[in-house]
Amino acid sequence: MSEALTALEQFAQDLQQEVLVKAGTEDNPQLREDAFTEVVLERLAEHNDVTNAEVCYHNALGRGKLPAAKLNGWALSGDGATLDLFVALYRGDGGKESVPKSEVSDHFKRLRGFLRRAREGFHTQLEEASDAFEVARRIHEATDTLTTVRLFFLTDGVVKSGGIEQEQMPGIELRYELWDLVKLSRLRVGERTVIELDFAKSYGGPVSCLATGSMGEYRTFLAFFPAPLLAKIYGEHGQRLLERNVRAFLQAKGKVNKGLQQTLREEPQRFLAYNNGLCCTAAEVRLEEGKDGHARLKWVSDFQIVNGGQTTASIYHAWKKEKTDISTVVVQVKLTVLNDPEQVADMVPLIARYANSQNKVNAADFSANGPFHHQLEKMSRLIWAPAQSGLERGTHWYYERARGSYLDDKARAGTPARRRDWEQNNPAAQKFGKTDLAKFEHAWVGLPHLVCRGAEKNFLEFAQRMEDDGEPQVDLNHLHYVVARAILFRTAEKLVSAQEFGGYRANIVAYTLAWLAERSDRRVDLNRIWAEQRVPQATQEAITAVCQAANEHLLGQTGNVGEASKKEECWRTFCERRIALNPAWEAEWSKSSFVAPRTEDEAIAVEWERVRQPLLNDARTIEGLEAYTGKTWVKTRRRETVSAYSNLTWSQLRARPNLGLKKIRDLVQMFAIAAQA
Repeated sequence: MSEALTALEQFAQDLQQEVLVKAGTEDNPQLREDAFTEVVLERLAEHNDVTNAEVCYHNALGRGKLPAAKLNGWALSGDGATLDLFVALYRGDGGKESVPKSEVSDHFKRLRGFLRRAREGFHTQLEEASDAFEVARRIHEATDTLTTVRLFFLTDGVVKSGGIEQEQMPGIELRYELWDLVKLSRLRVGERTVIELDFAKSYGGPVSCLATGSMGEYRTFLAFFPAPLLAKIYGEHGQRLLERNVRAFLQAKGKVNKGLQQTLREEPQRFLAYNNGLCCTAAEVRLEEGKDGHARLKWVSDFQIVNGGQTTASIYHAWKKEKTDISTVVVQVKLTVLNDPEQVADMVPLIARYANSQNKVNAADFSANGPFHHQLEKMSRLIWAPAQSGLERGTHWYYERARGSYLDDKARAGTPARRRDWEQNNPAAQKFGKTDLAKFEHAWVGLPHLVCRGAEKNFLEFAQRMEDDGEPQVDLNHLHYVVARAILFRTAEKLVSAQEFGGYRANIVAYTLAWLAERSDRRVDLNRIWAEQRVPQATQEAITAVCQAANEHLLGQTGNVGEASKKEECWRTFCERRIALNPAWEAEWSKSSFVAPRTEDEAIAVEWERVRQPLLNDARTIEGLEAYTGKTWVKTRRRETVSAYSNLTWSQLRARPNLGLKKIRDLVQMFAIAAQA
């Protein structure tokens, strides 16, 4: 067996394991196909091949003039110009049998069938509560703006080589994309498709520019791009041009974008004067000298629009859908070429932040990859979860900050025997990523309606909350609580699946755990869950009871269930519901709430309340405490007693004169040592 085939089989096993973790182990084909679709969409989103895609299952046989239809996922761009539709074939056999071209063609045909039905207003024949209703309605409403539809076929099999007939539809452009096991396995950590623009060969010739000398870290070029050139580039590359842009196109409905459209229609000659232009980056450029002595851009590698996505998409929309004459429109472009590729991750978000001036940008849009995520990743590699018996050994809960790092780390373990040993220490079932983390957190803090908005949107909300409130302090306890919430969430998924409600598992789980967290004042014992690596029995029974009420509540909503679950009022109504539970559940609660501190001040406050309690009657002096702990504190306070401090609340301690946070932190550390005695 070749090494490449061995690697592919290993990837297939890892992919299958990830699907089973999301879907649960019960044999439910639709649930597993949904889980497979979600896994693949997350991978494609990580590499910017798709944006804001959501899982949505629909399968219908053909009847009369209605074609057979199947759908597994969808995404509609903000301007309504580009639609992504996904159809999946999940076998779970590790790619052992190849997928014939006839199967691929049939799935594409059924996906086109859904598109045809939707464009013709088929949503009026669907149950309004179904997710397919919302998708079909949105597609029907976008009929006038839709220009391009990308059809994706996703499978865990290997597709036989050879062309697939790519049928077209009048009025829109259909693009076909196939992602099979082999192609999915090539998505690696840090890999991304680099956009190369060959102006000389493909875009009508080189573009004149002004070039600065090297500024040390970068060079800058100023140019004027004809609008037809920008429209052509955007038409070919779409959202991938905006990979490092801070936001997607905000639609032609916003005040700024309406102004852009109006200027393009009525005063195209003034567009250059009114518009701020584009701020772009590149990894490499090739130049030639023009007859006028100015430099000319011949070729650009890794071209990205970090500010000006609104302008570019508006020009494309005006040209493609409105048929506006943009032949006289010119856009100014500042192109920054970084000399050190390793600085891209640091510099580009700052360029985007400071260049922006037209539409408000949330800080979370720039980066969701800050110190918190790095520290959590580091801690997850170091801390061992408790073994469940004397015959077992502890394991890691692996936080996959960067998609694919789990497989890379396993591959770097070396020999097959060492890889098996590494996987025993880092079980695939205990891997979780950034979007998983956001689900665990938001369900716990009472924001299940955000979880229901989908993995990508929920994570952006999570990142924004951290930007607004401050990043949590990642210490040993914080990792324990994150893992405990992960165990709680995944246990709930299994228990909800066992009820066989027929749909909306993710929504039901989020609402169930949020209700339990609120009802218990977040006293579900996360320390016990971490220590035992399982959810206590009475709490499992409570989950089962509450999930039945959550299912009933969601199905009772007016209109589309999925859309209703995303609204805060839907959650608030359920939150106030009284549900009778076995009192044994309350007996499993912790004495105090588990609420993660958001700042260092809050973290120390929580620790202070814990360590001062055992020392309330301690008659020793601070000097005596120094001798016991081997640490030193404030010399002028050595004669004061320990109890004089331990009886202070946090606010009282913070109010003491000449005690800054550093001195208080040192005091808390001494108290912590003494409290353990």
